[in-house]
Amino acid sequence: MSTRNLEYLFAPRSIAVVGASNRPQTVGFVVMRNLLQGGFEGPIMPVNPKSKAIAGVLAYSSVDTLPMAPDMAVVMTPPHIVPATIDGLGKRGCKAAIVITAGLKAIKNADGTTAEDDMLKAAGAYGMRLLGPNCVGLLVPGVNMNASFIHEPAKPGKVAFVSQSGALCTAVLDWASPRGIGFSHFVSLGDKADVDFGDTIDYLGTHPEVRAILLYVEAVRDARKFISAARAASRNKPVLAIKSGRVAEGAQAAASHTGALAGADHIYEAAFQRAGILRVYTLEELFQAVETLAHQRRLVGERLAVLTNGGGIGVMAVDDLIDIGGSLASLSDETIGKLDKVLPATWSRGNPVDIIGDAPGSRYTDAMDVLFQAPEVDSVLVMHAPTAISSPNEIAEKVIAVSGRHKRAHLSTCFVGEGAVTEARRRFAAASIPTYHTPDQAVRAFMHTVAFERNRKILMETPPSMPVEFTPAATSARLVMDNSIRAGRLIMNEPDAKAVFAAYGIPTVETHIARGPEEAGEVARRMGCPVVVKILSPDITHKSDVGGVVLDLNTPEETEQAAHNIMQRVATTYPDARIDGFTVQKMMRRPGAHELIVGVATDPVFGVIILFGEGGTAVEVIGDRAVTLPPLNMQLARSLIENTRIYKLLKGYRDRPPADLDAICLTLIKVSQMVINTPEIVELDINPLFADSDGVLAVDARIRLDPEQTRGPHRIAIRPYPKELEERFTMNDGKVALLRPIRPEDEPKHYDFVSRLTPEDIRFRFFGLVKELPHDQMARLTQIDYAREMAFIARADTEGDGEEETLGVVRTVTDSNNDRTEFSIVVRSDLKGSGLGVALLEKMIRYCRSRGTNFMVGQVLKDNTRMLHFCQNLGFERVGMVEDDVVELILDLQNTPERSAHSGERTHPAP
Repeated sequence: MSTRNLEYLFAPRSIAVVGASNRPQTVGFVVMRNLLQGGFEGPIMPVNPKSKAIAGVLAYSSVDTLPMAPDMAVVMTPPHIVPATIDGLGKRGCKAAIVITAGLKAIKNADGTTAEDDMLKAAGAYGMRLLGPNCVGLLVPGVNMNASFIHEPAKPGKVAFVSQSGALCTAVLDWASPRGIGFSHFVSLGDKADVDFGDTIDYLGTHPEVRAILLYVEAVRDARKFISAARAASRNKPVLAIKSGRVAEGAQAAASHTGALAGADHIYEAAFQRAGILRVYTLEELFQAVETLAHQRRLVGERLAVLTNGGGIGVMAVDDLIDIGGSLASLSDETIGKLDKVLPATWSRGNPVDIIGDAPGSRYTDAMDVLFQAPEVDSVLVMHAPTAISSPNEIAEKVIAVSGRHKRAHLSTCFVGEGAVTEARRRFAAASIPTYHTPDQAVRAFMHTVAFERNRKILMETPPSMPVEFTPAATSARLVMDNSIRAGRLIMNEPDAKAVFAAYGIPTVETHIARGPEEAGEVARRMGCPVVVKILSPDITHKSDVGGVVLDLNTPEETEQAAHNIMQRVATTYPDARIDGFTVQKMMRRPGAHELIVGVATDPVFGVIILFGEGGTAVEVIGDRAVTLPPLNMQLARSLIENTRIYKLLKGYRDRPPADLDAICLTLIKVSQMVINTPEIVELDINPLFADSDGVLAVDARIRLDPEQTRGPHRIAIRPYPKELEERFTMNDGKVALLRPIRPEDEPKHYDFVSRLTPEDIRFRFFGLVKELPHDQMARLTQIDYAREMAFIARADTEGDGEEETLGVVRTVTDSNNDRTEFSIVVRSDLKGSGLGVALLEKMIRYCRSRGTNFMVGQVLKDNTRMLHFCQNLGFERVGMVEDDVVELILDLQNTPERSAHSGERTHPAP
């Protein structure tokens, strides 16, 4: 993740145009014209060896002859010249380039590398950032820069648009211009050889002039960087995406139901949800959503009230709302009574609030005042159909005025028609009040707001603790899988797969292997009937499809005969299949239990994914599934279940009790942990997983292994909790604390921790008095992205009552270049002198060193002498005074030898 030198790309002070031309209808001509007409205020230096001037501007024969080092260059040379051009620009001191040229990958070197590889190598030597190649360029209206060959300029605005498709860039500008839609940044990524979605989102996410980020995505290259950047940005501003290629991208043969069910589009949908990205499906929907999210006040709930002068359009809005899963506010008797006092007797006395066709502006405002104050209403949609009696402009002005009186009101408008309401819509737009042409548009825009707040809530929500703690027998599971790999069984047989599940605490059915029919009968005799017998073959994925499963066998003799019959059927239907024997398991009767599927597949982009849905033999036909990315907690597991149709049945109905949802969630978490611990698992099925009020039971199981898999960062798109960083520390009083990374579940205890800090602790940590931290801020402190930030807490049972408390925390936030990290630390005052603060800071220093971070910086109040003393003992140097009372410290992590600011304390890994 890097935003290094992106300021030179997006806000350069000087630009070189390499390949500028005077020939009309060429890219070099159009780029030069666009830069000049855009009004860029810095030097524009065309480079062309055959021309003295380009568009009246003095030209230079080569990059070497430029009178100054350009901040940024636009490169349009032939593809075989691009690497040398980039090298020359780098030598000259250029920090960024837009490479419009296409075809670099097609130019092959003798060693198999390409011209694109040469270009990247040249840029890397000088720290240059590259946009493209094969892009249409970059527009930043805020700095009057149109470094593109797009046919028209972008209007200024607060919305950034980032596209993988150059053709779509031109289409979007063509679409947006007559609608008055402006942009802060308009970015064509092209082939994303260097600057990609993650880099761009990181830069735009912290840009103060960007109110929303829009993405057109064809494919993501670096999933972890993409998700981390989007999660960080979407906490502060809306991030919306259109994803092309929504239909299945070609079914692949899979050894499991999960592999067949987990389509690529479902995985992108899951990734967007985990990243807090709102997905839309059309350009019109994209910009309607932006209009709502970029100008609207925060939505506090999902209940919509519809205020209209026409019953028909009001009913249409309600129909559309319910069709797409919205919630209509149910007006209370008190609210209806207040509306009775200000509306004609013939009003609808319900929601939609029909105030009759002759309604003037005052009637709208009276009703809005009531609805905005109603506790059961979270948002109001004001609708108007033109009549000969009322004035749309007068109504619009009244609506704008009443909106100003209710500062927290969530409002949108829908004035239907065209000519008669055009001016009213313009006035709403000028007042930053979202306005739409049709009921459907208005309702869908409202639901975008709902979806955005839901996504944001998921990012900020404190997950519940697990109902039970579990410690998997990971070593036992590892041994079973290693034995299977050594034996060449990359599709594990059912007993071995169930042994792995049992090692992770997932209840399974007792299962044994029989090498032949007679042995199957003997196994049934030992186990006790009734039993189930199944064919055991590495070549048969779905056993029931070939008659390889027989249920309800009540005697050993029936079992032996069933095995003989299976052998005959398989010999006929699948004569080339290798047969290893049979599995015999207890026939489990769980009347009324739901048949579910829990699975794992490996996506080439996002790595491991987890699937849940309705199971059974017809699982592909039913197609009821949802997917998500690991790691999981109880909240995320519950959300996954809720995204399926079978969830309604799992909640219980009529005389059927609800299933144990906690047990299902815990099973999903255990599967998540299993695949995090075991990179060799590439596919997994539990189908069916029986679930009822008594818990869950894995009836059938399948695991596919690939010993070539590695533990690289791309296998798990969201970095899981780094348990390997846990260690125990013995304080000076002999009590032992667990030092570990913070988790989202720590939020409740973190409130207790903050409440026990003294005023001096709080002043030293927050540089002022803070009475309490709101949930949003506390969630931000406890729900961290381990890929780019870290916080270690100390936990211990200091009172001896079995309850662990949070004793202290050290935190770092690292820039996207992994160059500098800023630390903060606080330990309870009653533990000063325990050695805990120093142990936490030393642990963080070791961690940042191991990540290759260059510098650790911090700001300390000058009267916090204790902190200043031990920071200096650890090698920190004073840089200067940030303010009169704040000292800035810095530690060169890579060039300062490790020191210890304490003696006698002991740390050792946690078990």
